[in-house]
Amino acid sequence: MTLPTLTGAEKTKLRGRGQTLPDGAWLGKDGVSPAFLAELNRQFVTHDLVKLRFTGGQDRHERADLCDQIAAAASCLCVGAVGHTALFWRPLPAAPDQA
Repeated sequence: MTLPTLTGAEKTKLRGRGQTLPDGAWLGKDGVSPAFLAELNRQFVTHDLVKLRFTGGQDRHERADLCDQIAAAASCLCVGAVGHTALFWRPLPAAPDQA
């Protein structure tokens, strides 16, 4: 899946929406595991924006690397990361036509 590139204004709008979202997924000491990716993909079925909480005690550089890994593995974009929280976006799948 190729993702569209987002402008700075679009990312800002998404980050604004993300402030009121509850944490949709948590990344612990196990890191980017198949179970974590399955949960993240399950979230993306119904939500285009998912807030992720890092709970494994990773430092700032590890969190930045993990955001890149998650974005590549889950075919999504990291639209913002502050502290122990990151926000990922993927367009919702197209709904099948209902006749």
